[in-house]
Amino acid sequence: MERKQIDGDRPWQSYNTVYTNAKAGMEGVDKEKVQRIVYEMSKGSKYFENEERKEAIIREKIEKMRARCMQLTATDLSQYQKVADKRILELEGTRDLSRIWLHVDMDAFYAAVETLSNPLLEGKPMAVGSMSMISTANYEARKYGVRAAMPGFIARRLCPELIFVPTDFKKYNYYSDLARKVFRRYDPNFLAASLDEAYLDITEVCKDRGLTSEQIAMDLRTSIYEETGLTCSAGVAANRLLAKVCSDINKPNGQFILPNDRRAIVTFVSSLPIRKIGGIGKVTEHILKDGLGINTCEEMLQKGGHLCALFSISSADFFLSVGLGLGSTDTPQVRLRKSISNERTFAATAEEKLIFQKLADLAEMLSMDMEKEGLSGRTLTLKLKTASFEVRTRAVTLQQYICSSSDILQHASKLLKAELPISLRLIGLRISHFNEDGAIAGSDPAQTPITRFITSGDATRKNMGDCCTSSPDPNVHSFMDESEIDVFINGTETHHQDSSHPRVGNNLSNMDDRNCTSSNDVEKSEKFKNLSSNVSTDQVDNLNGFVPRVSGTACASSPRNLEGNQNNNVEARTNVEARSPDNNGQNLWIDDYKCAICGAEVPESFIDERQEHMDFHIAEKLQEEESGIRSRTLTPIRRTPDKNQLASQRKQKRQKSTPKKEVKHIPIDLFFVKNNQKF
Repeated sequence: MERKQIDGDRPWQSYNTVYTNAKAGMEGVDKEKVQRIVYEMSKGSKYFENEERKEAIIREKIEKMRARCMQLTATDLSQYQKVADKRILELEGTRDLSRIWLHVDMDAFYAAVETLSNPLLEGKPMAVGSMSMISTANYEARKYGVRAAMPGFIARRLCPELIFVPTDFKKYNYYSDLARKVFRRYDPNFLAASLDEAYLDITEVCKDRGLTSEQIAMDLRTSIYEETGLTCSAGVAANRLLAKVCSDINKPNGQFILPNDRRAIVTFVSSLPIRKIGGIGKVTEHILKDGLGINTCEEMLQKGGHLCALFSISSADFFLSVGLGLGSTDTPQVRLRKSISNERTFAATAEEKLIFQKLADLAEMLSMDMEKEGLSGRTLTLKLKTASFEVRTRAVTLQQYICSSSDILQHASKLLKAELPISLRLIGLRISHFNEDGAIAGSDPAQTPITRFITSGDATRKNMGDCCTSSPDPNVHSFMDESEIDVFINGTETHHQDSSHPRVGNNLSNMDDRNCTSSNDVEKSEKFKNLSSNVSTDQVDNLNGFVPRVSGTACASSPRNLEGNQNNNVEARTNVEARSPDNNGQNLWIDDYKCAICGAEVPESFIDERQEHMDFHIAEKLQEEESGIRSRTLTPIRRTPDKNQLASQRKQKRQKSTPKKEVKHIPIDLFFVKNNQKF
């Protein structure tokens, strides 16, 4: 009752928003004042309604978690605590104190670059962005509660003197490249986390130069300032997770060194708020705090039994590792990039001319990024965020690899036109399914290299045995194989069908002798149906083809069926449509952390990382299918033979058992002559 009364008098206190979370330079900000202003200016808006929906979902999760906690008996908790204690010992055995990691983070990077370009901004509250959205705020503006990812009109209310400077990514990339040249002097294999931050393994450079980690950090920061004129902060620790936490302690223009000592690490972590840990965002913090009463990393270990009882194994391991201060210490192996993207947020608008101009700008930027890295791809994804904060994605897989801005804009425009009229506040473009075999952009992906053809052909003969294709016509076979990724008709792509769609059942039940299906694909599709039983059609479509499509296989062998179907009208469905799952695909993540496809752990707050993870699956499946697509054959459907057929088969068996006279082999040249005469 008392809680409700407080919420009635101060409703903003129960309004959770990212804007009020502590960030470097915001330590002395009146949090309640900022929260009240954000609440008052957001109330009634589409953003507010969207936040309320998400808040309701979180509260429901918390209530379910509390209910599950109440159901746990003392015996249950004792058993789970034993599991947690055993796992803590196992994790402790993996602790590696042999490496020294440094995390460097540029101070208010965009704002600092703009101030360097215009010294008149020095000492004045300034933000990079516009009235619709802020990218970065300098430290003078942060004192008022202004920060990144905040709408400019709210920031202006918090700080009436705030100066807005438009973004200039060419400038930011230039200074980022200067800083990275310095990073390479200390670690040639440094890991770039973004334009303004990176992880460096300084173990070897400390030995080679005979300097301590503190001296190396100071030397690196001095070098960056001399080369760029910008300041940065650094954190040094035994692993990357702790190094990132340390770099935020003495911001701006400072550093913090955590010794490679277990006792020092445990002491440091014990009082650390859970939100300071990378991977624990607003939602996870809310659930752990209100659901289990966990506020610090040390409390994760104390309530390890509850974590093991309520979360998946991978999630529980992550939380326990955080409580122990464990993190990655090895240098990740370099893997090929799976996608490249750009997106921009702006004031909500339904003006088509402005929307298409934004799309053209994004296509130009994406093309420049691809040319810079020498990439070309053929899966183009359009991301849209509506004025009501609904997120949609539309994708098309092309027959040609593209990288030019004109090609990107051409196909992206088709995807966008299908959504009009619409009011948008964000547009994004992403290209994946890169040409990693070195083919020139614009080449035909249907032309399989001879080496791959031979290899895949050999593999097929070994694995498939006596299988037959659905048609002797190689063109039909190519059409059928390609349909497992996307169905093409005269160079135009038709709509993906979901395996749970009613039409699929009709296709499978009405197949004639010309139709073939793969028993392996059917088995996979049944598993997929179980996985997607609680997922909407739009959510399944978001997987964009990385789960086998039975319908595509069934329909592909008969192009006439597709061309004659009004539902596959080329004008009506010019491009592939793939909707984003509701709530950022939560139905596809087990316990909100574990990927339902591969079991990988990605926290719920990592929205962009989740999207990249799904992109990885999409690209992986597309490449997998393309590499084996020409070698795949399908098993024909067997019909029950009639009596005449059975009698014929028995007769053939008897004839085979009868010894035959020796037959002379026909010379190969004579064989072809005789066959030509027949035709």
